[in-house]
Amino acid sequence: MTVPLSWRALGRATLARQHLLARAPLTAEDALTHLVGMQGQAPQAPYIGLWSRLDGFDAEELSQLLLDRRAVRIAVMRNTVHLVTAADALALRPLTQVIFDRDLRTNATHTPRIDGLDLAAVTAAARKLVEEQPRSTKDLGTLLQKHWPEREASALAFVARNTLPMVQVPPRGLWRRSGQPTLTTTDAWLGKPLAAPDAASLVTRYLGAFGPATVQDAQAWAGLTGLRAVFERLPLLRLRDDQGRELFDLPEAPRPDEETPAPVRFLAEFDNLILSHADRTRVIARADWQTMMDSRLAPRAVLVDGYVRATWKITEQRGEAELLIEPFGRLGRRERADLEREGAALLAFATPKAQATAVRFSA
Repeated sequence: MTVPLSWRALGRATLARQHLLARAPLTAEDALTHLVGMQGQAPQAPYIGLWSRLDGFDAEELSQLLLDRRAVRIAVMRNTVHLVTAADALALRPLTQVIFDRDLRTNATHTPRIDGLDLAAVTAAARKLVEEQPRSTKDLGTLLQKHWPEREASALAFVARNTLPMVQVPPRGLWRRSGQPTLTTTDAWLGKPLAAPDAASLVTRYLGAFGPATVQDAQAWAGLTGLRAVFERLPLLRLRDDQGRELFDLPEAPRPDEETPAPVRFLAEFDNLILSHADRTRVIARADWQTMMDSRLAPRAVLVDGYVRATWKITEQRGEAELLIEPFGRLGRRERADLEREGAALLAFATPKAQATAVRFSA
């Protein structure tokens, strides 16, 4: 039997699983596990993402996970950097290796430059170098070029990045600290082997954090293909959205009523809420998504009543911090008041040393 699900209810279900309808009383580690990590090209983004999702979130708790090697920054889903638990780094990297293999074959810049290269030899040399000490991509490429002087350093580093499971080590990714990415292998940093690939677990965890969803949604999130067979063999609930598309879900997962209130929430750059479906319109209109992509490289979204209705940015200067909210359209008086209140809380979290703060709206 196929259960109907309205488009608004679909959005509410995903927001509930993302802990964006109500902040959850979870530890940072438990939240990372539930969310299957936080997208982390922007090093500070996971902190904002968890602040918006967790009750009483302490940024230093997440930093300590990185220092204790219980969480790591590693390229996994979609070949993009995520902040995940150590256990998930070992579980997800083997599943996503096919993405890195594909990049080796199809990368427009580097694939022609590694033609005829002994990839296994480069991988072995790179492993030795980064396990001696963590190294930046630039330094790794320069050192590899001593062995292959006829090849470009960036191309050699590209091979290493795609063939070796490597993590970015602290201070990269610590709260309100900076540092260039330096890499070592999961073996050297975590002291444990990679896990056996488990696509069924990947699908069920995806649905638990992002469902209900189509097969295409899951594939867009993971960067993988061929997941339909996995969906079909799992005991999943089948639903149908307003457009007649088949959705899959975990039978006991929350699916709140479509009129469930959705509070104002601020999302960080590249938040997986927006990036993890083939059809993003459950939380953002297509025109607004295009506006975000046209306006800046890494837009930060604002949820109002469960939908992206604005972008935001914080500027700090001379001890003052300002949060600028840029709405896509007209906001009501109550919506603006809610944004001001939540925005003030965000400033208190993100700029704790500011002597003065302000929340402003663009024209």
